[in-house]
Amino acid sequence: MDPRSEVLLRQAELFQGAVLLAGLPADDLLGRLPDAHGWCWHAGDQAALDARFPERSHFGVNVPERAFDTAVVFLPKAKDLTDYILNAVAARLAGREVYLVGEKRSGIEGASKQLNPFGKPRKLDSARHCQLWQVTVAEAPEAKPLESLAQTYELPLAEGPLKVISLPGVFSHGRLDRGSALLLEHLDKLPSGHLLDFGCGAGVLGAAVKRRYPHNTVTLLDVDAFAAASSRMTLAANGLEAEVLTGDGIDAAPMGLSAILSNPPFHVGVHTDYHATENLLRKAAKHLKNGGELRLVANSFLKYQPLIEEHLGICAIKAEGQGFRIYRAKRG
Repeated sequence: MDPRSEVLLRQAELFQGAVLLAGLPADDLLGRLPDAHGWCWHAGDQAALDARFPERSHFGVNVPERAFDTAVVFLPKAKDLTDYILNAVAARLAGREVYLVGEKRSGIEGASKQLNPFGKPRKLDSARHCQLWQVTVAEAPEAKPLESLAQTYELPLAEGPLKVISLPGVFSHGRLDRGSALLLEHLDKLPSGHLLDFGCGAGVLGAAVKRRYPHNTVTLLDVDAFAAASSRMTLAANGLEAEVLTGDGIDAAPMGLSAILSNPPFHVGVHTDYHATENLLRKAAKHLKNGGELRLVANSFLKYQPLIEEHLGICAIKAEGQGFRIYRAKRG
């Protein structure tokens, strides 16, 4: 069981009623708190929770409509996402309790200050390298619409400026990261057909490709509901149409693709995790049609070339710069 869940269960008497668990891990916590309900924005966690606890977890970027008497927020990685989630639950809980739980290495001690706008926070427990904080909401804040927290920036592209809209918690929020910038410079000669932006984030690559190759079908896929919402906003802001999916990795992608583009993630929360990318490299061939292409940007220190060649075919380094490499391989 996740250590944060273990800390909650040390105080289980506090969480017996209609509790909302925001950002909960995919463990047995819902089984141990039978009246609790989850709010999840990670598609993999949601699938695992749905399989074990059907209809007991809500997936999406907005706080569930259902009534709850108290809320526990599992500390997200991004400070601005924490602010959004805390505001969303506190807006519904005047005079009641909001709890914040997180690992010490995730910065829970400092994050506890984000409870200050709602009342006087107090530390309830410290165990399993985690802390549990509580605040009684003195006065319910006005709920901030998610759109009001979006950040917008513009990219000068050959086809004209591209407006990118990102939401709290989305990779490289409010700015273009160096890996995607390099890949944007090397989107030439993509095959026609169905293109996938894997791990789409705010939708930069997917939108740029749809703008450049308007007759192609484009799908954007991410595990995170906030990323999917950002991608939809980016597409709409540029008058572009593409499919946006949430799903846990390449298994959720369509078949028969002409190309897969990716600046893949290697962090989950504060933890380094190469699983999604390695799974992509192992299974890309299954999702590509014959002659279909994988074009991927990654930190130069990540040894992806042998894995790509093992599962897909000859892999060329198309470009290098600023600590990144673009790998290109075709399904034979």
